[in-house]
Amino acid sequence: MRRTFALALAAALPLAAAAETTTWNIDPAHSDSSFAVKHLVVSTVRGHFGKTTGTLHLDDKDLSKSSAEATVDTTTIDTRVADRDADLKSANFFDVAKYPEMTFKSTKVQKQGKGKLKVTGDLTIKGTTKPVVFDVTYSQPVKGMKGEERRGFNGTTRINRRDFGLTWSKTIEAGPVVADNVDITLDLEAVKAQPAEEAAKAKAANAEEKK
Repeated sequence: MRRTFALALAAALPLAAAAETTTWNIDPAHSDSSFAVKHLVVSTVRGHFGKTTGTLHLDDKDLSKSSAEATVDTTTIDTRVADRDADLKSANFFDVAKYPEMTFKSTKVQKQGKGKLKVTGDLTIKGTTKPVVFDVTYSQPVKGMKGEERRGFNGTTRINRRDFGLTWSKTIEAGPVVADNVDITLDLEAVKAQPAEEAAKAKAANAEEKK
């Protein structure tokens, strides 16, 4: 009997360890990716991307074991000025026809205090990948209208747009028309995946790794 119990316990341990990490899917309908950049030094231009998707793998007992991946649809850029949006979508800046997405993939997660994280990862814009660090605040889970678990995450970072090839003409770049530094904010709401969803995502990830 003891041997049977020991074997059952040993078999259950890997499952218990795996259960420490939960999967959360970013809800595009309740998430926002935005940026702010100085124009002519005196004003700030703000813009948003209408669609952000991704997955968070969270270990609340040891947040350093957590990870995150997010994809922003660059074709959905909106600065409330149609002509400016068209220019930003063109090859002058984001070149969305060639690069319809920008992505972030975490490489390190550090807890900074209650409800705070420092998330390091690779940001890819226009085919160029650079390391960035997001300062993140997060909420505890709450129940949604249909009983699902939801939680919020807010991450901020600053990049130099030139590092990612976001430049225009030599004439414009020679002056302070558009600042080099761009502040990025990810305001995300994520929904906890159900066991079947988690299994499907794990299977897909394993298949991708084997390619």
